[in-house]
Amino acid sequence: MIRIVSACLLAGTALSWPLAAQAADKPVADDKPATAAPTVDDSAPAAADATDIIVIGRGESRQVQRIGAADIDILASGTSPLKAISKLPGVNFQSADPFGAYEWSERVSIRGFNQNQLGFTLDGIPLGDGSYGNVNGLHISRAISSENIGETRVSQGAGSIGTQATNNLGGTVEFFSSDPSETFGVTANGTYGSDNAVRAFFRLDTGTLGDNGPSAYVSYAFADTDKWKGWGSQRQSQVNAKFIAPVTPGIRLVGAFDFSARRENDYQDMSLDMIRRLGWRWDNISNDFPLAVEVAQVGANNGYTGAPVTNPAAGTAWPAPFANADDAYFDAAGLRNDYLASLGAESRGDSKIKWSLKGYYHSNHGQGIWFTPYVPSPSGVPISVRTTEYDIRRKGVFGSVGGDLGMFGELTVGGWYERNDFRQARRYYGLDSLTVSTRNSLDFQDYPFATQWDFQYHTDTVQYYVEDKLTFGNLTVNLGWKGYDVRATATPIVGGNLAQGKIKTTDWFQPHAGFVYKLGGQAEVFGGFTEVTRAFVASATGGPFATTQVGFNNLGNLKPETSDTYELGARVHSGPFTGSIAGYYIDFQNRLLAFANGAGIIGNPAILQNVGSVRSYGVEATGQVKLPYGFGLFASYAYNDSTYRDNVFNAAGAVIANTAGKTVVDAPKHIASGEITYDGTLFFGRIGANYMSKRYFTYENDQSVPGRVLFDATVGVHLDIDGRKFELQGNATNLFDKKYIATIGSNGFGNRGDNQTLLVGAPQQFFVTLKTKF
Repeated sequence: MIRIVSACLLAGTALSWPLAAQAADKPVADDKPATAAPTVDDSAPAAADATDIIVIGRGESRQVQRIGAADIDILASGTSPLKAISKLPGVNFQSADPFGAYEWSERVSIRGFNQNQLGFTLDGIPLGDGSYGNVNGLHISRAISSENIGETRVSQGAGSIGTQATNNLGGTVEFFSSDPSETFGVTANGTYGSDNAVRAFFRLDTGTLGDNGPSAYVSYAFADTDKWKGWGSQRQSQVNAKFIAPVTPGIRLVGAFDFSARRENDYQDMSLDMIRRLGWRWDNISNDFPLAVEVAQVGANNGYTGAPVTNPAAGTAWPAPFANADDAYFDAAGLRNDYLASLGAESRGDSKIKWSLKGYYHSNHGQGIWFTPYVPSPSGVPISVRTTEYDIRRKGVFGSVGGDLGMFGELTVGGWYERNDFRQARRYYGLDSLTVSTRNSLDFQDYPFATQWDFQYHTDTVQYYVEDKLTFGNLTVNLGWKGYDVRATATPIVGGNLAQGKIKTTDWFQPHAGFVYKLGGQAEVFGGFTEVTRAFVASATGGPFATTQVGFNNLGNLKPETSDTYELGARVHSGPFTGSIAGYYIDFQNRLLAFANGAGIIGNPAILQNVGSVRSYGVEATGQVKLPYGFGLFASYAYNDSTYRDNVFNAAGAVIANTAGKTVVDAPKHIASGEITYDGTLFFGRIGANYMSKRYFTYENDQSVPGRVLFDATVGVHLDIDGRKFELQGNATNLFDKKYIATIGSNGFGNRGDNQTLLVGAPQQFFVTLKTKF
């Protein structure tokens, strides 16, 4: 992974410190471098038709689609639910691994908004902004095993106003866990595939105990795979549990628990030049520590790293094929341990008053690890282990109550409170040998020799919403608003040169208005307007505190980002065909960017400022047909035009980026998906294709990656052996072995020129899974 700060616009900051004054740290962010009224029941709603490939949001006053468990189940075992939604219109999902689960490489954007500007929830519990260095939540793959997801709901606009999120400028992705089965049973899956991939999943359902009594399940999943290039592995152990307990005929308790231990060796970030010079399969040199030592020594001798010289005899010439110390590192990894628990009560059945109340707690301990050649160990080894360390303690409660008030419509009000105590630190750990690494990249590091900075951040969020649903014959109108107050403080333990202080984001009125008009039969038109404000985040690697104290004190009139979204569309369901089409216009204002203060090698904290607006407009279309004999067809297409409206200026008024009229980075104009499915008595299968046009990875649009079409396939057979039912399923990802660039912006986006910020997509991979239930 590269740790270079480009002297350009980036979404993070690099920090200098006295110990490394002659060996400035290069990274910009994290351990990886620069870079309709909602249902008050948050359990998964039933699909309108279980045989639909997707469920289009009938009756909704905004663009929304849902996919069910079957859409995830037919993909390779362990596939991220985010990869499953990539077939929906307007969704741009990328990952460098075949499962879409490698967190450093995962990127999802909707209508030109990146994942930091989307809201994510699980059963209503906020998951934060979905980024790798998540400071206020956790990734969905760590929150729940994919087999336990009952439904995923994607709102491509600003999303539901009742969502527990303060950053959903561009949409929401809501996940819902499946309920325990009403009957006792065991589910067991085993997978083996390319690169020694092994995955096992086991779930025990108690069934309903007694007459209308409680039910529960507990599951365990383990996954381990070698990297598809280079050396290292990516593994995870996960436990999920959930119970439902009826208290009265109209009330039930719902509780859930998750534990996840994730360990991932990283792939190296690439540039276009590196791909041409070193090849598609170039990676870190985790199998050759002496070579990593030599590269670090040469980098110190010739001044590239700025580190103290420890071995002049190593010379100044790079060993082939290296051209610099950033071509490859010895190793890098991400480690995360998470606990997530919730307990709630909710109405059920035909109760006239619908309500829910849920409390949750989340604990996270994580380290991002990088064997850096820029800071030597005290022992004289020219490499040390740098970490960015995370400790999250979140607790919150949310709820809603609603009912039919007759002529005043169906009124729903809700609220959410969260306290996030977050500690983040940057530390260095020593190595003791020139011949072998004395630290394992997949172990949590201890006994640092230096702390660059160590901060505590406290964030209090208070949010409420009001929504009314009025019906006038065939016309349904949704009116409402949400508002919040988010207050954050930064307190140094070891300050370095980062900012401390307080900041708040308050916007008590963010309106929404929408309508649905039934045309008769199964057709309807819908439209709406939503305004959303994104709250500032509190961390050392992003947001207002990721700058110097002087820079923070001079933020002055810094404004939070806002978006105004307008939508108009139609849906139709006629016989075997279901389809929708929607057009939208988005005015994104007060865009925030952090840009480097001086040369990146110096490691000065970035300066955050508002840099203008973005205009987006586009069209999204979805269609599916149920054919005879178990066949089905699905297709989606999205056109999106997202452009910057302003150039970027520095404090002196000089232009530092000519971005006016340029296309937003990582925002393809065309995305299309299609699939053919078959489900028969004996066999089942699927073949899918995903097309994406070129994407820019510089703000001035002088660098881009080409468009590509990827195919994947599933084929399986239903078996009955001695009365026990089995499924044998084979999956192929990147079916035709396409060479392509998956993630862009892994190390941030530059103004212009080639940057080491690309991740190569996984080649053709095959997996076989045996499934059984009894």
